Amino acid sequence: MLIRYKKAFEKIAMGLLSFMPNEKDLKKLQSTMKQYEMSDQYQLFLWKEEDIIGLIGVVFLEDDLIEIQHISVNPSHRHQGIGKTMVKALKELLPDKKLQANNETAEFIEKCDVDESIQGKE
Repeated sequence: MLIRYKKAFEKIAMGLLSFMPNEKDLKKLQSTMKQYEMSDQYQLFLWKEEDIIGLIGVVFLEDDLIEIQHISVNPSHRHQGIGKTMVKALKELLPDKKLQANNETAEFIEKCDVDESIQGKE
C-alpha cells in the first residue's frame, strides 16, 4: 500500500533513499529529505506491506505533469515487482496526472513497462 511520507518515517525513508546512486553522500541525502519535507511541490510516498520496504519520490512540475525523482526498494525485497507496483499505485492515486521519469529513474521506468503515458525525460 502506498502511503504519504510523515516525519516519523524519516530514518526509514533516508535508508531507502540512500540506495539511489546519487544519494550516497550524507549531505546530499539530508538535502533531498529537507526538500521533500519543506516544499509542497515535492512529495514522498512509502510502500508498506508488513514493513515499509520501498519509496517513490515525485515533483509536481505543472498542473498535470509529475516527474518521478526517486524510486527505491529494500534490496532484500527486489526483483519481486514492488517497484513496478509502486509506479502503478502512484498512477492510480493520481489518475489525472501524467508521470514522467527523470534521468535517474528513466531506465527503471522503461523496464517496468507500466503504461505508455509514463515517459522518459525529454
